[in-house]
Amino acid sequence: MVPNIAVILTDARKHILWVNNDFTELTGYTLGEAIGRQPGRLLQGADTDPNDVRRIGQALSAQIPFKDEILNYRKNGEAYTCRLVIHPVFDAQHELCNFIAFEVDGDKVSDDELNIPLLDLDNKYSTSSLKGVEEVQLFLKLKHFLEKDQPYLDPNLTLKCTADHLHTNTKYLSQVVNHLSNHNFQYFINTFRVNEAKHKLLSDDYQHLTLYGIALQCGFKNKSTFYKVFKEITNLTPREFIMFHKNRNN
Repeated sequence: MVPNIAVILTDARKHILWVNNDFTELTGYTLGEAIGRQPGRLLQGADTDPNDVRRIGQALSAQIPFKDEILNYRKNGEAYTCRLVIHPVFDAQHELCNFIAFEVDGDKVSDDELNIPLLDLDNKYSTSSLKGVEEVQLFLKLKHFLEKDQPYLDPNLTLKCTADHLHTNTKYLSQVVNHLSNHNFQYFINTFRVNEAKHKLLSDDYQHLTLYGIALQCGFKNKSTFYKVFKEITNLTPREFIMFHKNRNN
């Protein structure tokens, strides 16, 4: 079984630009909490070995790819062994522009399970044509588009019209969503619709609407799809979701 791999993209000064969902699962920190922070300052703690910190810092300064491990801390204060691979990324002028790191929980992953492509030290992450960074950049553009313009509220939103808006092609956009969200495009879009529905289901401003009325406002075409997708993503029906939050707040 391939382990969850936390991915961190930083700028040349090691400030976080993006993290994937596996990073949040591993550390407890969301993208919003991590962005702009330096991974070391965010994740290291009282018992982190200064020698490990120094060794990793030297490798970063040398701008070479490397493997290492270090004691990190989750948001809840729990310590864990972080096994990592970090690649420097250079632009067309051979200037350092990014670091990309792949991390796994060393307390849960055996050495045998670490033989996976993302943790191989090779040349594929060394230049500005880095496929991984290009994917991350497009994924960030997609997320910004979805969060700012809310195109998912249109039930007729398609992969093609989204790709056209982002000036890319459907094959590449589908690949990026698949790779960085671990889901297909339709499922990824539906997560935004479900999050919108969750907000409206709990808001007093929408209590005059039926569940289906809320579903229509969130980009779903019919009631059965709304119920199916909502439960698939939240493990609760819409009514169970409402009751859960009412009981929790009482």
